[in-house]
Amino acid sequence: MLFVRRDFVSTYKQTVLGPIWFFIQPLLTTLTYVIIFGNVAKLSTDGMPQLLFYMAGITVWNYFAITLTNVSTVFTANAGIFGKVYFPRLTMPLSIVLSNLVRFGIQLALFVALWVYYLLADSRVQPTWLLILLPLLVVLMGLLSLGLGMIFSALTTKYRDLAMLLIFGVQLFMYATPVIYPLSSVPAKFQLLLLANPMTSIVETFRYGFLGSGTFNWLHLAYTTVVTLLILGVGIVIFNKVQKSFTDTV
Repeated sequence: MLFVRRDFVSTYKQTVLGPIWFFIQPLLTTLTYVIIFGNVAKLSTDGMPQLLFYMAGITVWNYFAITLTNVSTVFTANAGIFGKVYFPRLTMPLSIVLSNLVRFGIQLALFVALWVYYLLADSRVQPTWLLILLPLLVVLMGLLSLGLGMIFSALTTKYRDLAMLLIFGVQLFMYATPVIYPLSSVPAKFQLLLLANPMTSIVETFRYGFLGSGTFNWLHLAYTTVVTLLILGVGIVIFNKVQKSFTDTV
């Protein structure tokens, strides 16, 4: 919990607006997507209000992307602590997952406020019972980003270039995830490729639960669960192996 508090406080301690950035960032990103992808590129939003559609995708994606990026640098960013004091090393990446969960909760509250407005004002928004799967989706996102982050954190102890490559890769990975477009708008021959991305079913299920639009399939969600657990298992094994000797390379 001390690490969670440290991560949360240190990020905005010397900023003027502080935690208000939690609201400003997704709002500005959403407005940018509405202008560029909604009005200029005219991408489909499955008939949903553009502002609500893009914010749904951004809320989910931000948690995954930020957690993955932060966990991937856990060794290099905390080499001083790791080199002086012993404690279970998995504590550090787990604290990042939890501290970013606070950020996610704040941004989710912003999305829910916007969702309630459209729910009352726009008949196109029809939530479904799949809303009850929200805790499962959050757990899957957290474990997936944790597993991938630990794999990259182990690799970046020897190959620092991977940290830069990951930041670029995460940005590209977003376009392979239905964040700015619905899965239904993708040609059938490419849908299977997108479904191989475990984040696809999470984003689509989130939208289907809140908005009543999108694609939901139990098999897709089961696939994401299996892949997430496999990646998490591999990440823990690699992380534990590297943490025994990482001080020799960091």
